[in-house]
Amino acid sequence: MAKLILTVDDSASLRQMVKMTLSGAGYQVMEAGDGAQGLKQAKERQADLVVTDLNMPVMNGLQLIQELRKLPAYRGVPIIFLTTESDASLKAQAKAAGATGWITKPFQQEQLVGVVRKVLGA
Repeated sequence: MAKLILTVDDSASLRQMVKMTLSGAGYQVMEAGDGAQGLKQAKERQADLVVTDLNMPVMNGLQLIQELRKLPAYRGVPIIFLTTESDASLKAQAKAAGATGWITKPFQQEQLVGVVRKVLGA
């Protein structure tokens, strides 16, 4: 059975690009438009990996990671930040919150698939 990836980003076009890239690599993808929607979906359906933006309305990516890490089912699930931010202090905050990795936008499709395969052990 294909691994399920939750992608959370307020940009519909970016979610579509991530979905197309990961679906093409054989993964199932569910989408959310902000951190609150992402948290709701994560509670409804267990994801094998979460790919989230940092800057979003309602609940940002750091808050999402903090909330996911409180859930027993998501303590060991890899979480990747996919964001335009590249500030070292933000990376440190993300790591402290529980992020597994960081990819800066714009991303190369092969780079995203490579990171996903690496963190999922595939």
